[in-house]
Amino acid sequence: MAQLLILFLTLLIGAVAFTGSMLAYGKLQGLIDDSKVTLPRHNIINAVLLAVLLVLTVYVISMGSQPALIWIVSILLIALLYGFSFVAPIGGADMPVVISLLNAFTGLSAAAAGLIYDNNIMLVGGILVGSAGIILTIVMCKAMNRSLFNVLIGGFGDNHKGKKEEGEAQLAKEISCSDLAVQLYYSNTVLVVPGYGLAVAQAQKVVKRMDNLLSANGVDVNYAIHPVAGRMPGHMNVLLAEADVPYPKLLDMEDANEAMANTDMVIVIGANDVVNPAAYDDPASPVYGMPVINVWDAKNVVVMKRSMSPGYAGIQNQLFFHHKTKMLFGDAKSSLEELNDELKTLES
Repeated sequence: MAQLLILFLTLLIGAVAFTGSMLAYGKLQGLIDDSKVTLPRHNIINAVLLAVLLVLTVYVISMGSQPALIWIVSILLIALLYGFSFVAPIGGADMPVVISLLNAFTGLSAAAAGLIYDNNIMLVGGILVGSAGIILTIVMCKAMNRSLFNVLIGGFGDNHKGKKEEGEAQLAKEISCSDLAVQLYYSNTVLVVPGYGLAVAQAQKVVKRMDNLLSANGVDVNYAIHPVAGRMPGHMNVLLAEADVPYPKLLDMEDANEAMANTDMVIVIGANDVVNPAAYDDPASPVYGMPVINVWDAKNVVVMKRSMSPGYAGIQNQLFFHHKTKMLFGDAKSSLEELNDELKTLES
């Protein structure tokens, strides 16, 4: 019976992690619309699926003999369906947390497989991956000021509007690359806030070249890293490390917020939900209560985005209309390359 229990645990956890990861990938790549894969009261559907899965598994294990293939296939199919349904209602800024949790599931599945095959390497490796994923999930939930239970049932970003989104149309101020280059060149401190837009444009190395140009002119350049920026845990840290940005330049959210008042210019590159002031002043917003980077405390803010479209959480960002904020529209990589050209002109 112990062998059967381990076998079915491996089957259940692995199947949920597989289809859940496939759906998460589809969402992150923009291949799947959240509204197309969710149903009314989807969390009740998930609870029913999980209950059926557990009852069926317990029943088959209690038989005590070699289970028929039909039972194994049935449990596998329900587990695959549950993995898909489990991730379906989760979206917005919660996706990095879910990815971390699915990572933990794969580790637990590998550990269970190690018990079946009496393989200590699989067992130890699975335990390490599983425990690391669980710890990271807890840390990220804490960074978002939300419980894991709230993440899993929250439907973050679905059909929510903040109180300021329903009023009159607001206008955002624009800035050109030449004007931004002048402001950066004569600044003392610059703070870069990277987001998913930086990753999509693969602009991390261009940002580092901007850093080099400014640093050569005596400008102190650092980077503010939000724990859930991007689409996966540690996304921004990995991208900037790839561009050879020194680790001491990467400031965590708390240190960045402390330094903000003395910062001459903040450049937000493709980030949205992690710099939204609604987290403080709009109880109707789904990001309310989530710790964010307080870029509006700096002297000047420039947001680099393709358009005024909402972020992944599906809500508009009032930062775009703040009196300190100016928008630089366009692809992040192209805009940064043009900005670097302007900085080189100032140097000559």
